[in-house]
Amino acid sequence: MAMRATACGIAYAKRHDQHNVHRLKAKSGELMPTIKTDDNVTLYYEEAGSGDPILFLHEFGGHHLSWEPQIRYFSRRYRCITYAARGWPPSDIPESVDAYSQERAADDAAAVMRALGIKKAHLVGLSMGATAAIEFGIRHPDMALSLTAAAGGSGASTDAAAKQRFQQECASFAARIESEGMPAMAELYCAGPARVQYRDKDPRGWEEFKRQFAEGSAKGHARTMVGVQGRRVPLFERKAELAAIPVPLLVIAGDEDDSTLDLALFLKRTVPRCGLMMLPKTGHGINLEEPAVFNAGVENFIHAVECNRWGVSVTVAGKNYTLVPPSKK
Repeated sequence: MAMRATACGIAYAKRHDQHNVHRLKAKSGELMPTIKTDDNVTLYYEEAGSGDPILFLHEFGGHHLSWEPQIRYFSRRYRCITYAARGWPPSDIPESVDAYSQERAADDAAAVMRALGIKKAHLVGLSMGATAAIEFGIRHPDMALSLTAAAGGSGASTDAAAKQRFQQECASFAARIESEGMPAMAELYCAGPARVQYRDKDPRGWEEFKRQFAEGSAKGHARTMVGVQGRRVPLFERKAELAAIPVPLLVIAGDEDDSTLDLALFLKRTVPRCGLMMLPKTGHGINLEEPAVFNAGVENFIHAVECNRWGVSVTVAGKNYTLVPPSKK
């Protein structure tokens, strides 16, 4: 996919030079498509296909190549863009932790769209990318056709002690990443309780996932863990902002990804045009672990949005469950 999408990306880069698209030269001498954010960070992107745009936002454990099963599928009908978040080569790795935040992640997605001349897009995010997509819905709702948030919200809690413990865990993990290195952390991180499902279903795919994680930037991952995961305000504490999101939202969760289940239900009950898709016996890396089901669910969601058939949830509209409704309304 890299050569095919990169070649396509270069073609688009030439077309959109006026929108702040640049080209970075790889070690091989090949031109690589990049954009510049408003805070002067270079982000590498790839794209394939044509049609309405879909922008994919990757997770902490993955990178832009983690969306390969989706790019291959959706690029048959849509213009698909995936990019390496700041901290993930070949994108820039800012030195300061303050250059990383959930708000900045959402603004980076908007920067990619603006640089490519895209006014509106469907956003699909996993984990860190899922919370960035939701943040995008809060900060840039006029730029979103729809939002898909899969496996979002790890570490979210309203309990003060639990929040403090999670922040301490983020700081400790970041320190270990820099002191012990990515390969050592890959052995631990990729064998977590919400990752073993992928290993058991697809050992070959899981090995590739672990290898790609091990090849990441220790500095970029450590800065992100502190600046994004460690400092973000739990979505449970942002109910008013979530309730104001006007964009259609699909939340996807694996039933064995325990730390995300409470937030999935909270979003379903809070965001007006939200639907919830739960996958059985599934962990955190949903798009890789169950690509066919994931693709079908996202495709059906986007089709419903295109047909204006993804309305306000009845529970959010105030129509709570009763055994026998008093009327047909």
